[in-house]
Amino acid sequence: MNRLSNRIVAAALAALVVPGVLAFASDQKPKQKKDQDLSANPLANVNSKQPDKELFDKAMAAMKKGKFDVARLDLQTMLNTYPDSEYRMRAKLAVGDTWFKEGGTAALTQAEAEYKDFITFFPDAPEAAEAQMKVGDIYYQQMEKPDRDFTNALEAEKAYRQMINLFPDSTLIPRAKQKLRNVQEVLGEREMQIGLYYSSREDFPATIARLQTVVDAYPLYSKSDLAMLTIGDAYAGEAKIYRGLTAMPGAMRERLASLYLDKAAAAYDKVITKYPMAPRVEDAKDRLVAMNRPVPEPTKDAIAESEAEEASRQPIHFTDRTLDIIKHGPITVEAAHVGDPTLETPKRTLAPDITKENIALITEARNVGKPAAEATAATPTGPNEPPRSDQPSAAPLQGGGAPGGSGVGVQILNAPSGVAADPSNALVKPVVPDNSGNIPAAEAPATAPAQVNEIKPGTAQQTPAQSANRKDMSKKPKTDLGDESSSKKKKKKGLAKLNPF
Repeated sequence: MNRLSNRIVAAALAALVVPGVLAFASDQKPKQKKDQDLSANPLANVNSKQPDKELFDKAMAAMKKGKFDVARLDLQTMLNTYPDSEYRMRAKLAVGDTWFKEGGTAALTQAEAEYKDFITFFPDAPEAAEAQMKVGDIYYQQMEKPDRDFTNALEAEKAYRQMINLFPDSTLIPRAKQKLRNVQEVLGEREMQIGLYYSSREDFPATIARLQTVVDAYPLYSKSDLAMLTIGDAYAGEAKIYRGLTAMPGAMRERLASLYLDKAAAAYDKVITKYPMAPRVEDAKDRLVAMNRPVPEPTKDAIAESEAEEASRQPIHFTDRTLDIIKHGPITVEAAHVGDPTLETPKRTLAPDITKENIALITEARNVGKPAAEATAATPTGPNEPPRSDQPSAAPLQGGGAPGGSGVGVQILNAPSGVAADPSNALVKPVVPDNSGNIPAAEAPATAPAQVNEIKPGTAQQTPAQSANRKDMSKKPKTDLGDESSSKKKKKKGLAKLNPF
């Protein structure tokens, strides 16, 4: 009975409430559709029954449902059928969007080609910046972790830099800059890991080269203070090595150690002055105090800039580290969200450059306190060569040099007897060319001796040696004919008679 009574009461209440609700609804005016704001995309959501608009809307609906092949077919049909349509620019960009949303290596490659074609056909359109932005996003999605292949990261950095430089007035510039900061965070982490590896191996030139590249190319990197601190430690390690070289002179060892410690102190100073709010500033101060060096004070602008950078970073939580194991790409939560990223890659610092600096420091330490090296004796120039400022010239030829010339020279004569051997007392005798045509006696050829001929004409005089030779030639030696062959058969003797041959 209770259940039946409850149902009756509920039905009665419903009968009383429903007419009132219907009456209230009838009194309300129908809602009018709000005017749509078409400024963001004037080509979308337009109530038009044009065939090109119908094809474009159909393609957009298919792309939302994941039917990318159908969407591309409708878009290509619209572009081929209506080449002068007002939707052709959006349709061309949407073709690249279908490949981009489809994903996969092959699809992303095709999307990049479509976006670049769009930029070529419509370079001045506002959507060109969007196309260039999506080219960077293609490589951004394929980025690897810092310890793996970094080709996609480099391509993404290049694409975002190009977008910022080509379209500085685009509304997508803030997003592009943030993506560029994230990419440079990954590239900076890669260089940092390599530099720390070299530091663990005490390969100090390679350590300094890698970490100096990090500081110069990626100033917004989250661990730039650690990179600069490690550079100072590397220079301090070089000083320790040279102090332990007992084979080197003591003064030279101390000079080299002092030079490297100066470089280490400069690196520690930069940590304090450039990254005053970074977590490793206190370590740099402790190292300077241990070296008995003054601790610099950062400026107010540097403090404000560093504080803004550190506040914009997000700390890594446990969930981020867990996702890092599963996620394909890198984690960039520590990237800064303020500041301008570098738009041009500076020159990289290489290990051979650091080695050359070390050689220069060693040379400087070796030459400290030594007199300047004496200049080597210059070889005088020849008589017919033009004079040089750094080499003495030889004395000119006596007689004026070349034949037929009119040169004037001097000849140094010995001092006369009875005069002290003093260079200032030497007599100088001018040498004047002889224009008479006569060759000096010292240069004239000697006269040939007169020929003596005591043999009478018609007779031949022979020396005793020639006579003896003629007598020897008249006596012919006897020829040994024992070895010569002869056709005459010799008479056989003994057992040889039995041989028929």
